[in-house]
Amino acid sequence: MKHKGHFQALKSVPLPDAAPGQRAALYLRVSTGRQAENDLSIPDQRRHALAYCAAKGWEVAGEFVEPGASGTDDRRPELQRLLDLATGDGSPFDVIVVHSFSRFARDHFALEYHVRRLRKNGVRLVSITQDLGDDPMSVMVRQVFALFDEYQSKENGKHVLRAMQENARQGFWNGAAAPYGYAVVAAEQRGAKTKKRLAVDPVEAEVVRLMFRLLKEGDGRCGPMGVKALATWLNDHGYRTRRGARWGIGPLHKLITNPAYKGEYRFNRTDWKTKAVKPDDQHIAVAIEPIIDAPAFDAVQAALKARNPKTTPPRTVTGPILLTGVATCASCGGGMTLRTGKSGRYRYYACAASAQKGKSACKGRAVPMDRLDRAVTQSLADSLLTPDRVGRLLEGLMKRQDARDEDHGRRLASLRSKLTDAQTRLGRLYELVEKGFADLSDPTLKDRIAAAKSERDIAQVALDRAAGELNPAARVTEERIAAFTEIMRANVLEGETPFRRAYIRSVIDQVEVDDNEIRIRGRRTVLERLVMRGGAAPAAVPSFVREWRARRDSNS
Repeated sequence: MKHKGHFQALKSVPLPDAAPGQRAALYLRVSTGRQAENDLSIPDQRRHALAYCAAKGWEVAGEFVEPGASGTDDRRPELQRLLDLATGDGSPFDVIVVHSFSRFARDHFALEYHVRRLRKNGVRLVSITQDLGDDPMSVMVRQVFALFDEYQSKENGKHVLRAMQENARQGFWNGAAAPYGYAVVAAEQRGAKTKKRLAVDPVEAEVVRLMFRLLKEGDGRCGPMGVKALATWLNDHGYRTRRGARWGIGPLHKLITNPAYKGEYRFNRTDWKTKAVKPDDQHIAVAIEPIIDAPAFDAVQAALKARNPKTTPPRTVTGPILLTGVATCASCGGGMTLRTGKSGRYRYYACAASAQKGKSACKGRAVPMDRLDRAVTQSLADSLLTPDRVGRLLEGLMKRQDARDEDHGRRLASLRSKLTDAQTRLGRLYELVEKGFADLSDPTLKDRIAAAKSERDIAQVALDRAAGELNPAARVTEERIAAFTEIMRANVLEGETPFRRAYIRSVIDQVEVDDNEIRIRGRRTVLERLVMRGGAAPAAVPSFVREWRARRDSNS
């Protein structure tokens, strides 16, 4: 039982020093790809770690190597794999060996969180160069080390950023992928470092020039294109991105609005972590060779801005759409979006992938909106929202309710015992503090009080939930099912579109639109909750899990 495992972990006491014969895992990390490529640090860490384990008499059960990964956060694949193994059932090691705590984490909060998490699962984190115990003094020293490592990491980051800014001022490239149409080339050698610049890639540059020509003039058969028409044209004519993918509207819009193509690349424009745009006075202009002349680039930007619906309102303002977010194309799985014809007189659900990327992405399909809305709502009312159908779907739940009543008394007694035990231990700890036998500032005591509080709260919630299951109002009955279907049929078939849409989305996950049929999918668990709520629509949108339409018997 999940709560039981948590209860046992929180009761853990300080771990003794790892004894000879125990299993060890080595975690080896360097911060930069250059260090990893040149083998400057990992072999040295491995050599020292193996010697340390040999001296302790520990068996090395595995190695986890993280080449070129920052220690300022824990988004590291090998670290996550190590933590999953160490904190899972039957950990394959008893101790994790690192060269220094900074190799494990350079964030003091993350380090302390993982140390305590490992400790609760019977695994110690040991540093070769900072060998500490588990007593309060050692814990304090480790936290000081972690704070210093975090401070040093932030200071190093400032120095690196200043060096990169100066590099950009001199016109050199600092790294990352070059914009489409450019390539990174060696510019000059300064000692052991190779300075690089952006240079025009002849092949990709021609595609960029073609894009701007189509945006400005068209292809001879039509006038100037918009972004969507350009994406469709490129995909239909076999043009692909650098990675071989089809062009999408978003990436294409980002490309054609990049001022680098007129020779105005800017470094230090956004924060590398948050992606927030920095103030203009922090941007550094880097001179590069333009692909598009400035007047042509500016003319295209002006045309895009003039067609922006945020600037120029559309001619037809549409109201809410009944099947927004649930209607999907059977061919590609993409969403179905609104399309209009004859100045808005006709409205259709159409495949978004086909509309945005052209027929090469999906053959697409369009269905009159009123026809699909009517088919879906009538199918729901006639094939799902009937007492007989809902009763059959929830038959298993009703049988489980009857079986659950038999052992409910034993469950309640066990939960009350756990709650009493947690409350008793918490009271004893408070009594020690009140009588002066213990100091509340002691980290170990604070951990034990927090653990006891957590166990008490978990037991109380479980007891309340179990007691609530005996409440007649919490049971699914035939009367409740009949009332639910009557309310839901009325809400799905009648009323304003926003309210009908909310109730439809509360009971179904997906409407898959094919050429000759539609397939409606939903979940039994959603039906159970809705029956208990009396047909009230939940606030959250259900995820795509297909259950109650498993036999494909809800097709219209």
